[in-house]
Amino acid sequence: MFFWHTAAGVEVDFLVEAGTKLIPIEVKKSTTPRPAMATSLRAFQRDLGDRMGPAYLLHSGDGRLPLGSGVIAVGFAKL
Repeated sequence: MFFWHTAAGVEVDFLVEAGTKLIPIEVKKSTTPRPAMATSLRAFQRDLGDRMGPAYLLHSGDGRLPLGSGVIAVGFAKL
């Protein structure tokens, strides 16, 4: 498990290797995830392109919903 951080201060909390792909995971305390919370995940998508697997935003709610192209919000209760 790794994390990702750029010189500009953009970061992703966890990176999990899955074969040749990296799966980025961002963790938020909010119970209501919003697309703006996935900004760092989208930056990672731009930088890694084809090497990236699906991106996840874990939140303290219990729902699961899409937050844009390739980003899914998942509540801790759904893990």
